[in-house]
Amino acid sequence: MEAESQASAIIPLALPKGAEKFCELCQREARLQCSKCRVTFYCAAEHQQADWVGIHKRICQLLVPIRALPLRSLQQTSHTETQIKKAELIEICRLVAQSKLSEGKHQEALPAAQLCLRCSIDVHGPNTVQLVPAYLLLAEANMGLGNLDLVADFLSQAEWAVLKSPKCGLTIHHQLHRSLGRLHVATGDLDTAFYDFANDIYFATEEYGLDSTVTSRGYFLMADVFTKQGKIPTVRSLYSEVARIWHSHLTRLLETRKESIQNPPVDSFYDKAERVEVDEMLRTMLEFEQKDTRKDPARIAVVAHCLAMLSFLGGDFLKVSHLAQGFGSTALQASQLIPDHDLTEPIQALLQLVKILHTVPHPGSAESQY
Repeated sequence: MEAESQASAIIPLALPKGAEKFCELCQREARLQCSKCRVTFYCAAEHQQADWVGIHKRICQLLVPIRALPLRSLQQTSHTETQIKKAELIEICRLVAQSKLSEGKHQEALPAAQLCLRCSIDVHGPNTVQLVPAYLLLAEANMGLGNLDLVADFLSQAEWAVLKSPKCGLTIHHQLHRSLGRLHVATGDLDTAFYDFANDIYFATEEYGLDSTVTSRGYFLMADVFTKQGKIPTVRSLYSEVARIWHSHLTRLLETRKESIQNPPVDSFYDKAERVEVDEMLRTMLEFEQKDTRKDPARIAVVAHCLAMLSFLGGDFLKVSHLAQGFGSTALQASQLIPDHDLTEPIQALLQLVKILHTVPHPGSAESQY
């Protein structure tokens, strides 16, 4: 395997006297080192492979000037330059961990999240509020793996850091309460989960506004609590608010997209992590509406139209036709059950855009090769 070829045995005599090396992932005594950067160490091949897949192949050479610094003259690389490099490394690890989590690769996200935390401690010091994003990443990864004790531990550390920083930003507060709420749902403590999601919504509203898509995620998570409590009318109300916010947001984005229909952008309007999260949320809502005994066609039309627009704006031209047409057709059928429904025309217009998109050659498509 490629990952295995990157490791070589540590030669004790090649190390400075008294130097000990520890595994990048578990901090046990190391027996192997990365044969490329030679500044990263592992207890066994399994951990080297896990780190390579998780983050190391992205940052292998970036670690050399940081970790080899003690062997160099301080005149060559200043402390400030090293801190800047570490700050860049923190951002890379954060983005990689988020990307892995969005794909449901919780185990693969751990190495990036762990390194993000270690570098954050190096740059900002222990128990500082700047460590909270890394704690939240580690909590989310372990939540996906079912390690709830570890989730609780990481969130406790995040809470302590926030408590020590009374001027902590609103975004950190809302993210922390959102993670705490999800943990309490997982442990069955619905009353505490409700409290945390209420705080999540409050801080998100203060930072982003009532009609923000960020705030809407809090409404959705709170609806899950009410679902578990059997309070279906409240769930309907919250889902309706989430659908309203996203329908308005996606409609505005679609208007922008229409202007470039003859020259479509290569990138999507969303990064992958956000797209996956929104798609999952809207699909859950659509399934709820379709199974609801009241079966309100207007609600189904709005949510299905949201999914159709999201698919169209996704930027994946190989999938856009199938998904956008499928959800668009569901939305159209629902809207036509209500005479003069105000969404019928916009839905028809979107389906027409999907047809137009077929006539525009895209990079990598068969038509673009001629």
